[in-house]
Amino acid sequence: MDFDLIIFDCDGVLVDSEIISNVLLRDALARNGLDMTLQDVIETYVGRSMLSVVKISEKLLERPLPDDFLEKLQSDTFNEFRKKLKAVKGVKDVLRILQEKQIKYCVASSGTFEKMDITLGLTELKEFFDDHIYNTSQVKRGKPYPDLFLYAAEQMQVEPAKCLVIEDSLPGVQAAVNAGMEVMAYSVRGNDDKLKKAGGLVINDMGQVIEHIFN
Repeated sequence: MDFDLIIFDCDGVLVDSEIISNVLLRDALARNGLDMTLQDVIETYVGRSMLSVVKISEKLLERPLPDDFLEKLQSDTFNEFRKKLKAVKGVKDVLRILQEKQIKYCVASSGTFEKMDITLGLTELKEFFDDHIYNTSQVKRGKPYPDLFLYAAEQMQVEPAKCLVIEDSLPGVQAAVNAGMEVMAYSVRGNDDKLKKAGGLVINDMGQVIEHIFN
């Protein structure tokens, strides 16, 4: 086995939250005068921090968003999560096997700690990670910069070259490549070509993670 640490993104990799979140983001932006298709929202924002989402949106709008934009969006998103959120198919089996084999793993996400506390809690995944949860607030730059993945590896005391990242977004794949880490790109949205071009090993089933680690 070539890996001493498996680093998971959260949204779209551990929890099936991307469509829920991005439908609500699309609608919130439309209410503020920025009309985008769902696909446009996904391609523009997925993998980025919410501060980056606001910055990009305000640049497109050429004016500031309301001060309470993020607060309202977060409230609406958490309410929808409580109704609909599920773990990504097959990911619990992956985590159980990593536990059994005593392979280190952690989360490194652009999402806030509050958001991950809710999403991982609702899907009964939080118990797998203990305190090994990291996010963009702990580093200077978010994805596609390598800072977050390098920070996670440092905290877990593993060299970057011995890390495998599981991502689903283009900025996330780029961040892993920039960190000198191998990256598997979980794709269920039909953006395989972009992920592959960025350096991701594209997969469509979480079971392929275990196959790749042990083969």
